[in-house]
Amino acid sequence: MTTAESRGIRRQPYLELIREIEDLYYREADLLDDRDYEAWLDLLDDDLVYWMPLVRNVSSRESGAHTEQGIDMAWFDEDKQTLRKRVAQLRTGMHWSEEPISRVTRLIGNIRIAEHDPAAGELVVRSKFVLYQNRQEDEVNLFAGKRRDTWRRRDGAGGWGLRRREILLDQNVLLAKSLTVFF
Repeated sequence: MTTAESRGIRRQPYLELIREIEDLYYREADLLDDRDYEAWLDLLDDDLVYWMPLVRNVSSRESGAHTEQGIDMAWFDEDKQTLRKRVAQLRTGMHWSEEPISRVTRLIGNIRIAEHDPAAGELVVRSKFVLYQNRQEDEVNLFAGKRRDTWRRRDGAGGWGLRRREILLDQNVLLAKSLTVFF
């Protein structure tokens, strides 16, 4: 039994679905890199959870390298409304850490469907990313990590809506002066 079949997806439909999801991720990266935030917000479901926990240094015998949602601190614990407010703030032209604007490039890879629930119309997708941000002449930030996203099939117009994004950075100390990018 193939990996796709073990997740309840036959091979040909799986290949079509993974291609559709890859295209969705590449389109999302382009929207964010091009600062088309309003179109990006349209990809998000109204009940979105956008969460990036902190990373802790733990011994190899311990588990729980990331903080827990609702219990511990996080870099981000937001919803669509707070993301919409962040976009509005960036659009004012008076956001000190984005004036002048950053140049950002995202590389998205290792996209794979981890879970598929056709009855609920949901997919859990795992991916990895590298995000490069350059500001002014010499300010460079590099973020690398993993994402675990839940996408929900949308009725009517079709397509997918992001219901949950969990962002797991591979660094526990951020050297960036601010976190103005979207992951």
